Amino acid sequence: MLNKATAAKPSPRLKELMAFAMAKERVEAEYAQYVKNPNRYLYLMEEAAFIGIELKDASCCEIRHIAVVDDYRGSGIGSRMIEDIIKLHGIQEISAETDVDAVGFYRKIGFNIKSLGEKYPGRERFYCAKTLPSK
Repeated sequence: MLNKATAAKPSPRLKELMAFAMAKERVEAEYAQYVKNPNRYLYLMEEAAFIGIELKDASCCEIRHIAVVDDYRGSGIGSRMIEDIIKLHGIQEISAETDVDAVGFYRKIGFNIKSLGEKYPGRERFYCAKTLPSK
């Protein structure tokens, strides 16, 4: 079950989790964006994972950050978090930008993948998107 992060500052454990998805020096600034920006939401799944999204409109969101600790990878937590976000926010379109390390995860759960090329020196990036059937 997802729990929304509401504290003014991230806990030490959440800082560790967030560092799986971004550079350690960016954690505090990114967390502050989740606190300040009314279109951003950060959710935790126990102590094992987190997902951060930004709503683009009422039915469209971008996954800004997602990470699962090593011991729980491959257990379905990442896909469950995405399913929960879709239900919780009534999402019809969901997207993410990622690198080669995570593109297989998104492909496996039905996202369409498009290479964005080498956006950063030596790092190919990918745009991953999924449109859900209308209800």
